Amino acid sequence: MTNDVGGGEARGEAQGGVVPDGSAPDGALYPDSDLYQFADLMTEAERAEILRLRTVLQTHLPPEFLAEGWERGECPVDALEPLAQGDFMEPAALGESGASWLFQGFRSFELARHDASVATWYNGQASLFRSNVEVGGSPEQVAEWGPRVVDFSLRGVFALTEPDHGSDIAGGLATVARREGETWVIDGAKRWIGSAAYADRICVIARDVTGIDHVTGSDDGGGTAGGAAARGRAGDGDAASRPTGRPTVRAFLVPRTAEGVTVEKIPHKAALRMVNNGHITLESVVVSEADRLHGVDTFADVAAMLRQMRATVAWQAAGLQAGAFEAARKYVLSRQQFGRPLGGFQLVQEKLSRMLGNVASTLGLCVRLAQRQDAGVFEEAESALAKREACRHMRETVALAREVCGGNGITLETDVARFHADAEALYTYEGTDDINALVVGRAITGLSAFAR
Repeated sequence: MTNDVGGGEARGEAQGGVVPDGSAPDGALYPDSDLYQFADLMTEAERAEILRLRTVLQTHLPPEFLAEGWERGECPVDALEPLAQGDFMEPAALGESGASWLFQGFRSFELARHDASVATWYNGQASLFRSNVEVGGSPEQVAEWGPRVVDFSLRGVFALTEPDHGSDIAGGLATVARREGETWVIDGAKRWIGSAAYADRICVIARDVTGIDHVTGSDDGGGTAGGAAARGRAGDGDAASRPTGRPTVRAFLVPRTAEGVTVEKIPHKAALRMVNNGHITLESVVVSEADRLHGVDTFADVAAMLRQMRATVAWQAAGLQAGAFEAARKYVLSRQQFGRPLGGFQLVQEKLSRMLGNVASTLGLCVRLAQRQDAGVFEEAESALAKREACRHMRETVALAREVCGGNGITLETDVARFHADAEALYTYEGTDDINALVVGRAITGLSAFAR
């Protein structure tokens, strides 16, 4: 065997050329990282919107700017504003058909391919908070708040995770809400809530303790369980998902400036450093009944939101892999060692092949998931499996990308280090690898293995 790649190397150089609009000469959106051209499954109008998004990213958030922000650990709020005002959530150019799930997936792919912090910031609104309102709200609430979420005039975040409860949040939810007439009083704390400091509203998930005796733990039996639980859906962990004859979980759009709300930035992070993750404290916070999302009665209703969120994270993992792979490819084609480009050596090409295979596998999974969603199918196990497998592939891809860049792979100049570090955060949020495995395992066997 030899290290001579001959014509293949020449073909690789030809493939890398792009035209001014950011696409390849043959029109491929991702000539280097989408080998099977899954992006061609989008309509021409959708592809044009992705290219428009790319232009905004390249203009307002160039790599060197991102590297500086990442090193400082600061969110570039002003530079992100063109994304908020760019009409990318439901682009007018897509007409009455609106944004398909496939388009939304590739939008997340494009964002994460550029930078994971930027994707996390945007999807906090476009996926998490939008799902809170559209899945958890009543028809009247969706009609009132939905358009404002889409145009960013109402900005919000999803506050589920707590200081002492992450994977066990379904059964361990410690934030509580008690109804007093036409108002609710909320006490508790939330942690790791991205962009909380910039939100107009915080979607707080709390345990309903109305009528519960704090000494005996008994309740008055008032209320009825509804929502997804009544339709037979289970949540991630079963304890808070089982119908009990009364509502168990509530969701509130709490004004960030409400009395009793405190948001503190979590310091010393080693991933998603440009995302301002907040620790939120809620002390006797009073909100109105109108601020409660009327479609949330149990944790199963929260799980219905998570089904959509996990699909978004899977797409982000695909995009992050593509960004890392493309940065690594660029580096090994320009870096000379032993008198030739690193990309001309067999061991390097083997790693590049594994990376591209991971991206292709992840894209295939995500595209099929989006097609199912566009057909109206939203299954918890499908999104959980997509999130789990996408993030497993992502972890290997970013490690290989850093490896082929050698010592320079740990500097921000190659962009690889950013992707490598940020991948660990994506691997964890919206359900760890193990929790998603249990969601899928429950679908396989019909038996829940969640701890009780």
